Amino acid sequence: MQPLADLLRPTSLQNFIGQTHLVGEGAPLRVAIETGSVHSMIFWGPPGCGKTTLAKIIATSLDADFHYLSAVSAKKDDIKKIVESVYLEVDPLSHKTKRKILFLDEIHRFNKAQQDYLLPYVENGVLTLIGATTENPSFEVIGPLQSRCQVYVLKGLTVEDLQKIIGQGARTLKVKVDKTASEFLATFANGDGRKALNILETTSSLYKTISLENLKSTLRSPYLRYDQAGDEHYDTISAFIKSLRASQVDAAIYYLARMVASGEDPLFIARRMVIFASEDIGAAVPTALVVANAVFRAVETIGYPECGINLAHGVVYLCQCQKNRSAYDAFRSAQEDVSTYGNLEIPLKLRNAPTKLMKELDYGKGYSRYDSQSYLPDKLRGHSYFNSPNLANLPNKPNNKEYAK
Repeated sequence: MQPLADLLRPTSLQNFIGQTHLVGEGAPLRVAIETGSVHSMIFWGPPGCGKTTLAKIIATSLDADFHYLSAVSAKKDDIKKIVESVYLEVDPLSHKTKRKILFLDEIHRFNKAQQDYLLPYVENGVLTLIGATTENPSFEVIGPLQSRCQVYVLKGLTVEDLQKIIGQGARTLKVKVDKTASEFLATFANGDGRKALNILETTSSLYKTISLENLKSTLRSPYLRYDQAGDEHYDTISAFIKSLRASQVDAAIYYLARMVASGEDPLFIARRMVIFASEDIGAAVPTALVVANAVFRAVETIGYPECGINLAHGVVYLCQCQKNRSAYDAFRSAQEDVSTYGNLEIPLKLRNAPTKLMKELDYGKGYSRYDSQSYLPDKLRGHSYFNSPNLANLPNKPNNKEYAK
């Protein structure tokens, strides 16, 4: 049986929901599609926001052959077969072939050698590449391939977008969804249209009506009072961070469990932990940032429900670390001076001197690699930003007023 999400996949921009900044009237991608001037591109966005659907709409609009590959399992030979088909299908009279669109899902999973292999075919137009990724392509896609592709940033679907999609799904399934259930599902789906439709379809197979109670039963987790756009969202994350700061492991784990049970985006939680590692632990335990980043990456790779274990692991570690905000406070203090004084002149001895003229103007003159004199601009001489306590004497569970804020 065809999944509901696939059944409702739009085949034209007229039926496409979301991403108006890209496909709304006059938006860049819509203009490219309507004028037929489609180029190789990379779609960067969260799951279920329409990356695959947009790629298929592009192929349909160009009357092009659509080839889907997942970078998780695809090999060079898979690309080679598609390229060879281009030459096999050349019309003997016009010497032309049907345009080939290669949709490479999770392109960030392709290693450097595999991405290099794509380059000549993208550059000479044998293939029009549409890559899809949930990762920042700046870090995951090699520079030469990036330079041959336009990167389009897709956003998670809004609650309003998701409610439209849920309405379409309900009409297709011929089930009634009450307003409260629709609002809950649109919020719970967290920008993911496919997730919303999958939950709707599963619930409809179990119950005749889609009520809030039936949705909760399907999800098998109580819906705690937790509006991801409201006060409960901010109050809970605030309690979580303050528990980490006070090294109260039990409290931090409890608030983590509440957020997980309520469907909070695990990447949001992990992101706040990465920030906390530098802001509140900082120089006391520099490796805390390494651990927090490892947790973020694990959450990104694994997803719910198992990534809750990774989050818990990170929470216990960060709670037990010594705390020191000296790097954070130094940065904020320096920012205040930048805001107050603007771009003060950099001392001449610190300036780069790559040309003869600059040397004649005393750029770099007097610079000593191990100079003990202040390198700050003249107006800021004597200013001190970083005041580090003796880290060895820091308590594991700080009780001073600074950490009680």
